[in-house]
Amino acid sequence: MSDVSRTSLRSEPLSHPILLYDGVCGLCSRMNQFVLRHDPEGLFRFAWLQSPLAERILTRHGASARDLDTVYVVMNYNQPDESLRPRSDAVVFVLTHLGGIWRPAGILIGWLPRWFRDWAYDLVARNRYRVFGRSETCMLPSPENRSRFLDV
Repeated sequence: MSDVSRTSLRSEPLSHPILLYDGVCGLCSRMNQFVLRHDPEGLFRFAWLQSPLAERILTRHGASARDLDTVYVVMNYNQPDESLRPRSDAVVFVLTHLGGIWRPAGILIGWLPRWFRDWAYDLVARNRYRVFGRSETCMLPSPENRSRFLDV
């Protein structure tokens, strides 16, 4: 993470939610592109699970960065009330904060029982490399979005 990113995250009373994703997963790369397109306010920040930043955050919460089939949203990064939303809770959070049609879609999905949402999430996660592919390196963000990626 660059010094600029560290400074800007610490200076904000409520930091931007950070989306932790598998950096070599084709589906995760598509998800990031989707969020970037539908987040004109620039709310979300991104960090790959294989990064030292993700490892520090997940260790604080008793989670493992080696669990690459889980996406997380980090709320209130580096604040006393920092928390994680894993798996389908992360997806629901992202959708409800994108606005447009995605907000009501996220609300509707959030009404489903967590056990069912997580079952569907796990089904997709188990097959994501086969269906969406896997790359040897993490996606490089475009210059206009580079500041939103905390581990570049």
